[in-house]
Amino acid sequence: MIAADTVLLAGSAFEAQSNRGAGVPLRELMLVLFTAAVVTFLATGAVRLFAIRFGAVAVPRDRDVHVTPTPRLGGIGMYLGFAVALLFAQQLPALARGFEYNTQDIPAALVSGLLIVLVGVVDDRWGLDALTKFVGQVTAAGVLVVMGVSWFALYLPWGGTTLILDQLQAGLFTVLVAVVMINAMNFVDGLDGLAAGLGLISSVAICVFSVGLLHEQGGDVSAYPPAMLAAALAGACLGFLPHNFQPARIFMGDSGSMLIGLMLAAISTSASGRISLNAYGSRDILGLLTPLLLVGAVMFIPVLDLLLAVIRRTMAGRSPFSPDKMHLHHRLLQIGHSHRRVVLLIYLWVGVLAFGAVGSALIDRRLVVLLLAGGLVFALVVTAVPSLRVQQDHGRDRDRQA
Repeated sequence: MIAADTVLLAGSAFEAQSNRGAGVPLRELMLVLFTAAVVTFLATGAVRLFAIRFGAVAVPRDRDVHVTPTPRLGGIGMYLGFAVALLFAQQLPALARGFEYNTQDIPAALVSGLLIVLVGVVDDRWGLDALTKFVGQVTAAGVLVVMGVSWFALYLPWGGTTLILDQLQAGLFTVLVAVVMINAMNFVDGLDGLAAGLGLISSVAICVFSVGLLHEQGGDVSAYPPAMLAAALAGACLGFLPHNFQPARIFMGDSGSMLIGLMLAAISTSASGRISLNAYGSRDILGLLTPLLLVGAVMFIPVLDLLLAVIRRTMAGRSPFSPDKMHLHHRLLQIGHSHRRVVLLIYLWVGVLAFGAVGSALIDRRLVVLLLAGGLVFALVVTAVPSLRVQQDHGRDRDRQA
């Protein structure tokens, strides 16, 4: 790992004006999102019938929230929508140059995504032990690296330097980020519509960042891949939500939750390589940090839930992968929130953090701080309302007894 002054990285800036497009292709990105949503919505209905016949049905267990047998394999429909949308994007003149300039990001996402979906399908139907599933996750993340998608530089705010990762270090870091995100999304997928909604919010946030990056770089086609991937993933999650929001008619299963985690890792990794390193100011520093901040912001709630679960189970002398009914969404249900309100609350927390990270790189930081603080206070108050009501009821009961 080599620490290098930012001045030495000036030569790694993006290609010259010849690689610039005519502008930011917002209309085309919206078409990609819409295509993914429609294809996913239509495909998921067929996948539901297939899952029932295939025997991939989630029978309610003690730790589950759902009470009726529900088919899984929703990740297949999501992947179909995601893949078709990207193939459609390749046919759009405004986006086609992005495929010509960058030949690895989108193919890598499609191949690794297909692999993780296949691992998830096997787990949804027959079940996999934790080690086998982990090997599948590492393999899918490794495909991303082998096909050329990895974090090659990490900006350090202290000292104004950038860590340039060699091939092995870049690969290991990328696999680590991907596996953490895959498992975080897998762990948080416990309520109807939760994982799909978080995937939608997260991918929209990264898409907004990528569009902002495109605008600042005058429509440079090198920044198209993360924007297209994010739009396609957002559409896939949006198209799946009508089937999955409470009461769910189909679950995405591990095939869907692991797909979302891996694709978020691929998109944020792709975005990290599209930022010009040849000029730094306070906004530039935030811009360089934003892909990593986005990973942290988007995954903060799921990763926090994952870490608490691992600590809780380890201290109890159990396997970190053993299931229980103590996840964050279970706790919110216990304090008095309804199923739908819990889902919307987690949407709120992740949305505030994700768009706060994006805003820090795109708009005035003072405004971002005010909006972020206001959003966090509002989310905290709304989350605590049932507990406050319970305390008030207990106080009234004590007064009556007195």
